[in-house]
Amino acid sequence: MNKVLASAADAAAMIPEGATIMMGGFGLCGIPENLIAALRARGTRGLTVISNNAGVDDFGIGVLLRARQVRRMIATYVGENKEFERQFLSRELEVELVPQGTFAERIRAGGAGIGGFFTPTGFGTLVAEGKETRTIDGRPFVLERPLTADFAFVKAWTGDRAGNLVYRKTARNFNPVMATAAKVTIAEVEHLVEPGEIDPDHVVTPGIFVRHILQGEQYEKRIEKRTVRRSTGE
Repeated sequence: MNKVLASAADAAAMIPEGATIMMGGFGLCGIPENLIAALRARGTRGLTVISNNAGVDDFGIGVLLRARQVRRMIATYVGENKEFERQFLSRELEVELVPQGTFAERIRAGGAGIGGFFTPTGFGTLVAEGKETRTIDGRPFVLERPLTADFAFVKAWTGDRAGNLVYRKTARNFNPVMATAAKVTIAEVEHLVEPGEIDPDHVVTPGIFVRHILQGEQYEKRIEKRTVRRSTGE
């Protein structure tokens, strides 16, 4: 099976209107830049996007929001995206905010085939409304359902033609767990190598979870917030 795609545009062509897509990344770190840009260029609409946050207004998922291609977002916070915030507050965009740890575990549960789990996080808050609750060992818990998607867009440092993936430092974040929780996982990598060139002990996401892979181009790797220390003389 040939998993290699010629371009991100070929990947975007596979996404139908109204699809649910998991998109890896934390802020602007480890986001599938090329896949998002290709989806923006294609103009696919009615999307449900599952991602930690929506990046910034003019980059990453922010460009999809600005183009009104996203109908619903499942995320952990509004973050630094003013357009995301505006659409959320004006109710132009359907948003489900999930505590970050619960978000990660719901995705992990989706990939592992687990039907749900009980967590104390969110009990007694809006997060628990309409959900089953239970007292376990004297402590209240909320039942959370797994998260899955039609597609996952993930970003890795290196991948081989069989789909085995290696991530780089904090760019790893949500990518590995999302790769397991979608029907079709599409990975973009900075370095595409031949099978056998990656040390098996270094593989984080085995190729069995990856349907398609492509080599990305022209990564910007923006820094969301740059903080510098004041000089001692100030």
